[in-house]
Amino acid sequence: MPLQRVHFAEAVPEVFRASLQDIRRELEVPDGFPPEVTAAAEAAAANARLPALDRSDIEFVTIDPPDSMDLDQALHIERAGDGFTVHYAIADVAAFVQAGDPIDTEARRRGETLYAPDKRTPLHPPELSEGAASLLPDQVRPALLWTITLDASGEMTGVTCERALVKSRAKLNYAGVQKDLDAGTAPESLQLLREVGKLREQHELERGGVNLPIPDQEVVTSNHGWGLEFRAPLPVEGWNAQISLLTGMAAAQLMLKGKIGILRTLPESHDDLRRKLGNTAKALGIEWPAETTYAEFIHGLDPSEPAHAAMLAACTVLFRGAGYTAFDGSVPEQPQHAAMKAEYAHVTAPLRRLVDRWTSEICVALSAGTEVPAWVRESMDDLPKIMDEADRRAHAYERSIVSMVEAGLVADQVGAEFDGVITDVDEKENARGIVALSKFAIEGRVTGTALPLGQRVRVKLVEADIAKRSVSFELVG
Repeated sequence: MPLQRVHFAEAVPEVFRASLQDIRRELEVPDGFPPEVTAAAEAAAANARLPALDRSDIEFVTIDPPDSMDLDQALHIERAGDGFTVHYAIADVAAFVQAGDPIDTEARRRGETLYAPDKRTPLHPPELSEGAASLLPDQVRPALLWTITLDASGEMTGVTCERALVKSRAKLNYAGVQKDLDAGTAPESLQLLREVGKLREQHELERGGVNLPIPDQEVVTSNHGWGLEFRAPLPVEGWNAQISLLTGMAAAQLMLKGKIGILRTLPESHDDLRRKLGNTAKALGIEWPAETTYAEFIHGLDPSEPAHAAMLAACTVLFRGAGYTAFDGSVPEQPQHAAMKAEYAHVTAPLRRLVDRWTSEICVALSAGTEVPAWVRESMDDLPKIMDEADRRAHAYERSIVSMVEAGLVADQVGAEFDGVITDVDEKENARGIVALSKFAIEGRVTGTALPLGQRVRVKLVEADIAKRSVSFELVG
């Protein structure tokens, strides 16, 4: 499920710091790396296993938030007749990490990188994730080089994945790239990113897929107290995400053809989910016609509008229930990711997500027609459980942080009344449910006699506790 990221416009206020520490303690979020892991990372950084193929001639660039140093992906796109060739370089973690070594053992314990407003808890030691393995500019690095050909409509026509040395020419950020694209001064490769990205977005809409442009949430202060603002993703973020999705779909096709792999899968959602999201839309004043599908509705949202941004954040529940399906020798009965309406695998973030190291090894072998490494086959059945637990912790971390911030937003308004909509009611006890406020883009527990599902109501705030990360209301009247 996509994560909601919370940022603070200024330094994290003291009132939230203790709660963030409590969250990390409760969820057993690691603090630093054991000495033996750091030592192993330092040794690995100095002794990378480098491939023979040198493709440092390709003029790759990375596009990430300005402060990112764990650069997983580098991009270059060129025209090929009336179509396109996408070169996508992915950090090769396996060039530094071996199965069973201290770095691998610790990474299996963590599963994925965790994010909080005051710190990042990385999957791999910074000696690798922000140093020797990161696709930093002007550095020759080992990488998994994906070469994907597309026709004029943006449909994939071919794919290879191989190990190669690459060299990024520049560390770019989204705002700068968007500015250059809007001004017409961006280099051809980035202009083609826009062109290909739009074509892929059209394919997504046509197949009924959903790729949520989740807005970042930023806590701001003013003379009136706390406020929560949504930062709308820039168009280039969506186009860049389409290249990652394209690569994940290409990987899934390789795996299904080779009858071995680890897919990201999701069953179809249920009617009660549409009902809940419909009620949230009503609370936010957004029309959702009955004949409009999930995909059409979401593609029609404008993340630059606060209510629409809040709706996109609520729509992350569409991805709830996603998991990993490992297979070897036969194809899964349900291989598709229902929200994307496509077969898909995680392969583009190995510095930040454990499973990508396994899937990358599988794709390199399948592309070359060689045997999948024994260590991959022997341990791949363990990956779904490891990643499910990592996802559970990441989403619990996210939910706790969001709940903490929401409690802070209304902490000084206990006793005040608000307008809202009942978005969910407990199936066993209709006096308990969830209310979404119309004034704030937040939800909270609500109690009252026979809560009217989907109806506008008046509620009173009875609790807003930052330490407990709790917001509660009671029905008025």
